[in-house]
Amino acid sequence: MKKKYLPLLFLIAFLTMLGFGIIIPILPYFAENIGASSLQIGILFASYNVMQLLFAPIWGALSDRIGRKPLISFGLFGFSITFILFGIADTYTEMLAYRILGGIVSAAALPTVTAMVADVFPSDERAKGMGVIGAGIGLSFVFGPAIGGFLSPYGFSVPFFASGGVAFLTFLIILFALPESLPKEKRTGQTREKKGNVFSVLFGPLSLMYGIMFVVSFAFSGLETTFALYINHLYGFTSKDLGYMFLVMGIISAFVQGGLIGRLVKRLGEPLVLTIGLALYGIGFFTIPLAASFWTLALTLSLFGAGQGMIRATGTAMITQRTSQGQGVTSGAISSMDSLGRILGPLAGGAVYGWFASGPFIIGGVLMVIMLVLFRTRYHRLPERAEA
Repeated sequence: MKKKYLPLLFLIAFLTMLGFGIIIPILPYFAENIGASSLQIGILFASYNVMQLLFAPIWGALSDRIGRKPLISFGLFGFSITFILFGIADTYTEMLAYRILGGIVSAAALPTVTAMVADVFPSDERAKGMGVIGAGIGLSFVFGPAIGGFLSPYGFSVPFFASGGVAFLTFLIILFALPESLPKEKRTGQTREKKGNVFSVLFGPLSLMYGIMFVVSFAFSGLETTFALYINHLYGFTSKDLGYMFLVMGIISAFVQGGLIGRLVKRLGEPLVLTIGLALYGIGFFTIPLAASFWTLALTLSLFGAGQGMIRATGTAMITQRTSQGQGVTSGAISSMDSLGRILGPLAGGAVYGWFASGPFIIGGVLMVIMLVLFRTRYHRLPERAEA
């Protein structure tokens, strides 16, 4: 059964995040072009994720009741409309409104894809499944920022229209080609097993793992918010240069997740692979202030590409293997932690950048060291796998 689902889920993850990746090099410049400050740019990033934080658990619980496909379809259709609207915005207020609406509707999409992987893959193969989906996401960051950089000379709105078109194409693929992964008899409306809510999930035995997902998201989203401004203000690099840098990062991330995660987990185990990922993130953060050329900055981003592949795939697999709740609720909780990091990270990154340009990266490196120490001293206290 997993052979039937995996290529489609890979394609859906790739196309979903391709639309998101297209606008990464553009959004800070687009907002700055209409007079937004670095803090206001941080608010734009954060507002999207505030809605993701609030609505991902709701959509996740609903997917446990009605199935995965309706929620993914709804999320991608909403993603398409709101990105097109953002592209025609000409005031900061309009941008903020469309980001908020986009966060609400798109929160139903990618977390539900993660729940689908957990539905289909047995516990001992889940890291590999998450890795393949992560490879799709990684490849989207190969092509997405590069496409955004290529389209930006034609106007800042054009990449957003392209993102909306890609999202609508993905919606059509889901509608006509993606089968449902959660049988009716396993939905929470049909059984009393595996019911739960986001609070019982987040503050349960897996709180350490959710904390890691939050801190990684917090630190990296601070980088996303400020890196474009940093390399432009200090070295004069443009959005096109940034697109090429993300191209290098995406290639590394896709290679690690699609080709190496399964082998690494089988040889080293998930805890050690996650440890290596955190270490690579930490090295990357501390190296950014030392890098000054295109290639040193691009190679530094490649550390994040490799680390992201290890952290996302193994962290998500470890949580879904050990959860006692429904996979929709669990995936929603993972997404909430990611979103909470993306709420606070851009705000902190934008504020610190205005005070000290290298500050967001140094703080990120310190946080990775803390998480690395906590994980290595406490991971053995995690509950056993919940399924064979």
